[in-house]
Amino acid sequence: MTQVPPEGHRLPPGLSATHPAALLATWFGSGLLPWAPGTWGSLCALPFAALLHYQFNEIGLAVAAVIVFVIGWLASNVYIEANRAAEIDDADPKAIVVDEVAGQWLTLAVAPLDPMMFALGFVLFRFFDIVKPWPANMIDKHIKSGLGIMLDDIVAGIYASAVLLLIRIFAGVN
Repeated sequence: MTQVPPEGHRLPPGLSATHPAALLATWFGSGLLPWAPGTWGSLCALPFAALLHYQFNEIGLAVAAVIVFVIGWLASNVYIEANRAAEIDDADPKAIVVDEVAGQWLTLAVAPLDPMMFALGFVLFRFFDIVKPWPANMIDKHIKSGLGIMLDDIVAGIYASAVLLLIRIFAGVN
């Protein structure tokens, strides 16, 4: 198998940009942007999160995060399988950013619909997603599938939402 080129935020051969798994895994192409695809995926998750929060409140956003987790798991598996079919050895392609969407939404499910709290939730989630504290680092290293791709970001989302909730409590933000 060949390695993915360093600039390789591309779809695998055989997986078209309009394929539902490609659309979801790359969060409508945001994972294909040239630099920091995880950050782009998290940023592109914010307007959807605000809309879901506005329409269905925090619980609706949390439910949406669970739904995106399951759909993202399946879409990531299709993406990885397309890589394997093209003999590309990449168990966690950078272009897959649906995991950031699920983790970001989980983080924001404890935030009020407020631009400052959403910005803080974004920063906290990105921090924990990049640092990958235990068990996220263990999941990232040992679970090589769509499940592993999704799970480490859920852990980051749990850490970020816990910190965001504590900040809300201590700052008295309703």
